[in-house]
Amino acid sequence: MPGTVGRVPAPPSTVAGAPPIPEPTIGPPADGRWPDTPLGPPGRWDPALRAVVDLVLSAPVPMALAYGAQLALVYNDGFAELISAKHPQAFGRPAAEVFAEVWQVPGVGDVIERVYRTGEPFLERDTPLPLARDEPGIPEQSLFARGYSPVRDSTGSIIGVLTVAAEATQVTQRLQNLGELASALAGTLTLDDVARVTLRNAVSTFAADQVEFGVDDGSGWRLVRRVRGEVLDEADERLPPLWRRHGPDSPAPLVLTADSGTPSFASDGQPLLHSAVDRHDEKIRALAALPLRTSALRGGLTVGYRQPHRWPPAERALLAASAELVAQAAERARRFETQHGTAQLLQRSMLPEHLPDLPLLRIAARYDAGVDGNAAGGDFYDAFALPDGRLAVVLGDVAGHDVQAAALMGQVRAALRALALSDPAPVPVLAGLDRLVASLSAEARSDELFVTVIYGLVDPETDRLTIASAGHPPPLVRRGSPGQPGTARYVEVPPGVPLGLSGRRSAVTVEFPPGDTLLLFSDGVVERRQRSLTDGFEALAATVAGAATGDPRTLCALAGGAVPGNTEDDVAVLAVEHASTPSRSASMEVPAEPTAPGRVRHWMTGQLHLWGVPEQVVGSAVLCTSELTTNALLHAGTAARVEIDLSPERLLVSVADSGTRGAVTRARTEKLSSRGRGLGLIEQLSDAWGTDPTVRGSTVWFEMMIPATAGADAQPDG
Repeated sequence: MPGTVGRVPAPPSTVAGAPPIPEPTIGPPADGRWPDTPLGPPGRWDPALRAVVDLVLSAPVPMALAYGAQLALVYNDGFAELISAKHPQAFGRPAAEVFAEVWQVPGVGDVIERVYRTGEPFLERDTPLPLARDEPGIPEQSLFARGYSPVRDSTGSIIGVLTVAAEATQVTQRLQNLGELASALAGTLTLDDVARVTLRNAVSTFAADQVEFGVDDGSGWRLVRRVRGEVLDEADERLPPLWRRHGPDSPAPLVLTADSGTPSFASDGQPLLHSAVDRHDEKIRALAALPLRTSALRGGLTVGYRQPHRWPPAERALLAASAELVAQAAERARRFETQHGTAQLLQRSMLPEHLPDLPLLRIAARYDAGVDGNAAGGDFYDAFALPDGRLAVVLGDVAGHDVQAAALMGQVRAALRALALSDPAPVPVLAGLDRLVASLSAEARSDELFVTVIYGLVDPETDRLTIASAGHPPPLVRRGSPGQPGTARYVEVPPGVPLGLSGRRSAVTVEFPPGDTLLLFSDGVVERRQRSLTDGFEALAATVAGAATGDPRTLCALAGGAVPGNTEDDVAVLAVEHASTPSRSASMEVPAEPTAPGRVRHWMTGQLHLWGVPEQVVGSAVLCTSELTTNALLHAGTAARVEIDLSPERLLVSVADSGTRGAVTRARTEKLSSRGRGLGLIEQLSDAWGTDPTVRGSTVWFEMMIPATAGADAQPDG
């Protein structure tokens, strides 16, 4: 009768002439025997029991039989993986003993006992169960889909419960990781960003030993790799990933699968043997290679293990979904980089590539694109020496973030230099620019051409600054002496009206003695949403006054972050320091070869010792410069230029490259690794540092103050 529980019947007698009863196709654990379990010798089993045991032990999914009144467990390899440390001791033992920590939890032991007692099957999806699978016996929450069915013998009596279990925890976690990957990729802009996110997510999601991402750049392949446990291959969060070059005919599985458009899966062997670049590649035994194919991109992604690895269908599907997300993000990044590069090249090509190098005037500038950095803006600056020895400085802002704004900026800048070389006085120069902008507005039949400019003349012979404004924020002057707190004040220059409006403008002349630094800036420096403009001006003045030095490069770097919050406008800053004494400068061209950092260390050590720089400054400066040179060669892949500038108060060092991988961001310096550690050293050893984008590449610089007692020894010769 259904639901009847009785004595497990003895197997029927063997019929004469019938074939012998076969043994189970798969036996119990190697250290156990069937007679030692409640099932007894296989020769005495009921045919129905034998069929169930064969089914359980040969099933590809986790399955177990809870046999008899004690519900003794007989299970397969898949179930053994679920219960982990409980195996093999659990084989043949009562289920209530094996799962003692959860047996009394509602929905666990009572369900199995009810199925055994009533014969009613049970199915439940996505059930959280606190299962202790490790030796300490501490339960962990796991998610299961489980089904229980009664097992009957040849007479119809229930002799056990068949359990089919599938742990959904891993599947759920991987689906969650897929969502996290999609979210992280949504915030990427460049291929470097996509590579960093992809590598980090793949290693975490698939617990892989090695992951590689690569794209075809038209002349070959760029591949970047991450190896679990190897800090030298970790995706550094502050610097661009370390890309490797492969030829178009590379035998690498990533390249082959990208060419074919078909995924490939190797479960055991040496899949990277023919393309291995080091011992990490040689150790990989299992590898999944997936193509990244879109209308505008060709690439690939590989996930590898150092042990044999089966690639079940669910995992293959998850890999394919991840690859699809990565491919879409990579295509967006490729398009952004193309647009961004064009806009930035247009923008920076209209700015001066080199600023004047004058004995007593130190000059620096900085430009950061606003919005998303994907459009040319209208902010501009310029500084040029006049025939009479004075320095002309200008900073302006053309409304808009498009090619038209950039073109107008270029015209204004070129016209200003031409006017200044003819008659450098500020008022006539602004009057000439006013006529130019008015003419361009009439020609374009537009009243939306809006340009503000501040223009001045620095005379180091008379220690004077003459300056005029056309609707632009007033400049800031920092005054300070070595060892003393600095002060900062805004020059009270009449604001005037923007160019093109034919208004009256006038100039002012103020003292500009040695030790002062002039700071011209665009409104993007001080304007923030939900903050008053007054707060912005006060924050900038406080930051400049509190600077340890009046060095122009330092002030340009500090000005950009003086006001909290993000700006959607461009940021342009130009600073000029009137030095008390001339500085001493030297430079070295660094070839893109492995010996370059050593050559830089040797050259710089000798140069600083020749100048009488204190030993403690020399050691720190040489170490930081060597690290920056290494980073430039690794991540830009081009030759670099090292420049050192020594004044009685400070040593300034800069390393410039001509790469296009993007600038280092100061916000990421708290995350250090052995690769790219130079930024961490600079953060600790220097008094100030920053990074400046240039027309073609970027410059990373740092400044170290010279101890007051050593200032006389390090004083440059005239």
